[in-house]
Amino acid sequence: MSEWFGTDGIRRAVHEYPMTADTVLLIGMAIGRYAHSWKAAAPIVIGTDTRQSKDMFAHALAAGISAVGTDVILLGVVPTPGVAFLVRHLGAAAGVVVSASHNPYTDNGIKIFDSSGFKISRKQEEAIEALIIEAAPVPGSTEPGTIRYEPQAVSAYRDFLLNTVASDFQLPGIRIVLDCANGAASAFAREVFEGIWARVDCIHDRPDGKNINEGCGSEHPKTLAERVLQRRAAVGFAFDGDADRVVAVDDTGTVLTGDQLIAVCADHFRKTGRLRAKPVVTTVMSNVGLHSMLKERHIPHIVCKVGDRNVMEAMKSCGSVLGGEDSGHILFLDRHTTGDGMLSAIEILNVLSAEDKPLSELAAVMTVFPQALINVPVKAKPDLNTLPDLQADIRQAEERLGAEGRVLIRYSGTQPMCRVMVEGPSKSLVFYLAETLAASVRREIGEAVVEGRR
Repeated sequence: MSEWFGTDGIRRAVHEYPMTADTVLLIGMAIGRYAHSWKAAAPIVIGTDTRQSKDMFAHALAAGISAVGTDVILLGVVPTPGVAFLVRHLGAAAGVVVSASHNPYTDNGIKIFDSSGFKISRKQEEAIEALIIEAAPVPGSTEPGTIRYEPQAVSAYRDFLLNTVASDFQLPGIRIVLDCANGAASAFAREVFEGIWARVDCIHDRPDGKNINEGCGSEHPKTLAERVLQRRAAVGFAFDGDADRVVAVDDTGTVLTGDQLIAVCADHFRKTGRLRAKPVVTTVMSNVGLHSMLKERHIPHIVCKVGDRNVMEAMKSCGSVLGGEDSGHILFLDRHTTGDGMLSAIEILNVLSAEDKPLSELAAVMTVFPQALINVPVKAKPDLNTLPDLQADIRQAEERLGAEGRVLIRYSGTQPMCRVMVEGPSKSLVFYLAETLAASVRREIGEAVVEGRR
């Protein structure tokens, strides 16, 4: 396992190794050296979300990349999928995003895209990590690369999003609410959705460097749900800090997960032929109700490991056009190379237009099995199979659930947490078993529960 990279790039608390200015400089040098093999004379683009430490790390990366002779384009604040798009649009060698996604402002991280706009593979991460550790000196004959600031380039990403609106879009004047999480979507979302003639109400769109994801966005959709009902909106969308994820609220104020949005799109794409008889790809965290819905409609389905990169790689291998995670990473590979919160929202609006039905009615295509997800902070991450008491409790839980549910316990790839997830036929049983298993994890390796989610 990589010491540096988790399921979605590098992510740590600011000033905690390796997210320190001096180490990020070395990371920039390693990225510059490695990306040289993709496009020798091409620049590397860098974008950030809105957190306080963005400039420190963006400039440290730029200095490192420039030091090894590669040019840099600083984009400023831009959604992560915007960087993935602009890598291809600008003909860059790579794209780097300074963001810790849905984490608090006290964290930051680094995500890397290759010259095709796809997140780099685990093997490529290992190669970059080896270059970081090597920290080879720069030859004195190396010509430093240039660094230029081109925030205006982001307008091309806005135009790309607008071009994904269906040509027969029939919802002019639709009222929507957008929760920008005080993150990267704050500067773009209103303009994009007003560009499709929607009446837009934006909340949490005034970032100050410290309020990103703070009680808002895809992790905290309660305020969005209240606002949708207050404004009598047709739909609400909540993005995370770097806007690669989305959670929706329907016309009744009900929060819909990524799985439910995938179900809505899958059913519509099946009717229109857009699926092309290819599988829908989801992860082991997806709700059992989605599995049942896809099976009932004879839609092929592939399950992969957690992480939108794993979803993307599985989709590429089977030719899928639709996949994603319950957390709100949704990929439309016939449109983009990565999960994109605003693109996903537009795709949902396209479905609403075509079906001429409210989102609450469309979402009924999937029955959500009761689910409990408890995140337990841990002080270590030993192999869970080496914890006999926990394994015994898991077996007992699985016996109680039988064929009507499941247990999934795994470590977070980006935080020091163990995720305990239980699904089953009744809410009371599911939450009882989840609490029992979470208590077992705490006794073995953890501390207090951070949150529970249905």
